Amino acid sequence: MIRLDRRPEPSHAWTIATPFVAVALTMVAGGLMFALLGKDPVEAIRTIFWDPLFGDFASYSRPQLLVKAGPLILIAIGLSLGFRAGIWNIGAEGQYILGAICAAATGLAIYPAETWIVFPAMIVAGALGGLLWAMIPALLKVRFGTNEVLVSLMLVYVAEALLASMSLGLLRNPEGMGFPGSRNLAQYPSAANLDLIPGTGLHWGVALAFAAVIVGQVVMTRHQLGFRVRLAGQSPRAAVFGGVNPGWLVVVCMGISGGLAGLAGMFEVAGPAGRLSIDFNVGYGFTAIIVAFLGRLNPIGILLAGLLMALTYIGGELAQLQMNLPLAAIQMFQGMLLFFLLAVDLLTNFSIRFGRRVAA
Repeated sequence: MIRLDRRPEPSHAWTIATPFVAVALTMVAGGLMFALLGKDPVEAIRTIFWDPLFGDFASYSRPQLLVKAGPLILIAIGLSLGFRAGIWNIGAEGQYILGAICAAATGLAIYPAETWIVFPAMIVAGALGGLLWAMIPALLKVRFGTNEVLVSLMLVYVAEALLASMSLGLLRNPEGMGFPGSRNLAQYPSAANLDLIPGTGLHWGVALAFAAVIVGQVVMTRHQLGFRVRLAGQSPRAAVFGGVNPGWLVVVCMGISGGLAGLAGMFEVAGPAGRLSIDFNVGYGFTAIIVAFLGRLNPIGILLAGLLMALTYIGGELAQLQMNLPLAAIQMFQGMLLFFLLAVDLLTNFSIRFGRRVAA
């Protein structure tokens, strides 16, 4: 008989080991899945994790590693703040979309003016767009006690509808011969989010993501906000007695996560994506949830997890091209990371025992 016994206190060793064990189990389970699909599992794993860094196309894929990791890290840093406080913002994808819409609308409203103020104005608009969208579930929770998980998640579908409407309507390129989508902002010099060092993939969004890691680490370890977040997550009642206002914390955490998600959308629409389109959102907001938990809600861990998840994105694309693996298999492989992370994380608070329970 197998049973789980609660540990007197969380295991520090398992807290550190969980992400590594989850990655290893994902490779094993993913290899079995690839074998069932008739593909060489060793070659598939090598294509996903090795070829983007050291393969024949590494000169192209290495810069893409930063391009893909930037928005994941930026969004995950914001989400981790709320998650550690027990505030579950699951709608970062919608906030990411609204940030991109507001930023693109600002840039296109000024087009074709050549002035330095365009890019900063887009940054402000993107952050405000994501923040205000996150305030909807935050204020509803504070005022009416609604569930922020459901409200933030449902707002993703509203944001996707707005994205389609803008791509087909107000923000559609008047010179695009009727095709949906906005002008290409990457070709508008005043609005373009280009590489700071050509050929590296290091644009302003990636730089801000690295800065967010540093700021997040300082806030969580050295700032009063970090103390309140940890206290609220560990013991909500104790936090109230300690002077923490739950409503204030919800608004702050949701606002920060929404603002960072909006910034991720802004830097994406002004750079790698270049323009708004119906299929602009690629799931960064949802994937960032995996990144946040894979990084143990720790800024440094999130940095590493974001790079790892970006590697699976790029490696997955290579596997589709070189090995003809279906997209669904790659997405399932990525989802296994979260599944095994949550499964193995159980051992942080519980230990496995074999045999019958001895009566007291």
